[in-house]
Amino acid sequence: MLFNSYIFIFMFLPFTFVVYFYLNHKRLTVLSQLFLVFASLFFYTWWNIAYLPLILVSILFNYALGVTLSQKKKSAFSKKSLLFIGIVANLSLLGYFKYADFFIENTNLLLGSSFPLLYLLLPLAISFFTFQQVAYLVDSYRGETKEYDFLNYTLFVTFFPQLIAGPIVHHKEMMPQFAKAKNRIINRYNIAIGLFIFSIGLFKKVVIADSFSIIATQGFDNAEVLNLIEGWITSLSYTFQLYFDFSGYTDMAIGVALLFNIRLPINFNSPYKATSIQDFWRRWHITLSRFLKDYIYIPLGGNRKTEIRTYTNLFTTFLIGGIWHGAGWTFVFWGALHGFALMIHRLWQKAGLKMPIVLAWFVTFNFVNIAWVFFRAKEWEDAIKVLKGMFGFSGVALPNVLASKLAFLQAHGVEFGMFMSHVKGTNITLVHLVLAFVVVLGVKNSAYYLENFKPTKRYAVLSALLFTWGFFSLNKVSEFLYFNF
Repeated sequence: MLFNSYIFIFMFLPFTFVVYFYLNHKRLTVLSQLFLVFASLFFYTWWNIAYLPLILVSILFNYALGVTLSQKKKSAFSKKSLLFIGIVANLSLLGYFKYADFFIENTNLLLGSSFPLLYLLLPLAISFFTFQQVAYLVDSYRGETKEYDFLNYTLFVTFFPQLIAGPIVHHKEMMPQFAKAKNRIINRYNIAIGLFIFSIGLFKKVVIADSFSIIATQGFDNAEVLNLIEGWITSLSYTFQLYFDFSGYTDMAIGVALLFNIRLPINFNSPYKATSIQDFWRRWHITLSRFLKDYIYIPLGGNRKTEIRTYTNLFTTFLIGGIWHGAGWTFVFWGALHGFALMIHRLWQKAGLKMPIVLAWFVTFNFVNIAWVFFRAKEWEDAIKVLKGMFGFSGVALPNVLASKLAFLQAHGVEFGMFMSHVKGTNITLVHLVLAFVVVLGVKNSAYYLENFKPTKRYAVLSALLFTWGFFSLNKVSEFLYFNF
């Protein structure tokens, strides 16, 4: 079930909201939580009920292990051994479904063997609920978790607004919220702000992201060659598609959660305003960055060891981040690029070097944009095709309107006319790109509105406008990009 679908907006969400708060109104607290778990699992199994046992077994295993790790009394195994078993079990499950065929393919390529592929269907949300529960186990080992019952823990993992694609939530910021009595009462302010943030996310997804997806798909998947302008249009279209798609999902998740008086963590903070790669990762997919830092980078030693070790830890952390996103060498390379970039940024800082803020933004944005090419490309050839276009190696074509003034460039191989034909773009495409830059650089983000929202007529009108525009754009249902990860 998609957030951007009629059945979710007009059937599932209202029904779940009404029943949940009705049960709480009748002081049937346990029953209300059971209902919300059931509704969340129904939401999850809408795509494929076959993986319901998988998530249930995962929840039961991690809860039991977490309780054991948090207890002070001794067990047959040391806590470190239990933690190791828990992490290996979780990562093995993730590895089997997500990376088995990738491993077999590369083994066949390396050894010349012919092991058959398994063609496993990736269970929805497995990357997210695996990381979420690994964090719970580590915190239980550290003695940072409190005693929560199994129902509370199950709700923490399955809560449908964040279950499929995050944000990657932390037990200490979520489980206490479900336990608060005041959160079981309808809150009109939370409803107002929740609907407003949801409307922003819906608009981002169906109006902006889905419009850019058409050009990005044409450029990456269908076009055989791209000229200079087409290369940049393709890469920028995906750069904006990914941001508005994923941040749109996050906004919708935050908005829906607020209807139930649950506040999810901020996941985006205008990342394309970043003036360094470190700044970018403080703004982009913030909860993933937090997980990578707290549960990979710091345990590896962080910056507490030698300089060489610090750089190694940085690179390793983002290499893992790349692999987490997908089973493909393009994802590995994307992670390596960001790892190298963070190493260079650290060296730059150590040397005390600085650059003008506009130049710093320009360098950061273009690095991120170029790196996204590998993130999006299905094959190496697709990435090379787009990059060749971006750097002019596949020809340069300019609009006909410039032919009279720049005719001398024809002698150097520059063509005029049909400058967007391979991506089937129009002049409106260029207008959309300019508007996207204006929005990401000049418009206040959802995080701002979450902190500064006031239930006024102005916000009500804006919310209605965004929702209505989004509603009339639901004629073509499309999945969120991060459903693939």
